[in-house]
Amino acid sequence: MPDTREGTAIVAQRLNLATGFLASERGWVSERLSKLGSRLRSFRHDEIDLEISMKDRRGAGQRVTLECWINCRPRLHLVATSSARDLPAALGEVRNELIRQVDVAETRTDPRGNRVLRLVPRLPDGEQNSIPVRDPLL
Repeated sequence: MPDTREGTAIVAQRLNLATGFLASERGWVSERLSKLGSRLRSFRHDEIDLEISMKDRRGAGQRVTLECWINCRPRLHLVATSSARDLPAALGEVRNELIRQVDVAETRTDPRGNRVLRLVPRLPDGEQNSIPVRDPLL
């Protein structure tokens, strides 16, 4: 079960509890969202921000929203919502939906058909302009 603990740690570090959640619920919410941590490990910790909020707690219009910002190129803003009345079920729904969105976003930004692009390391932004370009006509 070290995978679950590591996933919980990633989520707990990056999760911001917004409207509708108490600070004392952080551990419980992080455990419920721990499966998301395994998907987020492919990004650096400083690239990820998570925020969870709830409107109308225990009301007829209860709505749980989980937002994820991933600062890569292009910057991703993923949003998952659930209107389930049972809070554990709502957390499971938003977790699974965000996992699906992260998977789709990774495959969309991956250079799938070109193995060379997958294997060549990218240069930092400042160094790309300093490489001399040779004119093929000379």
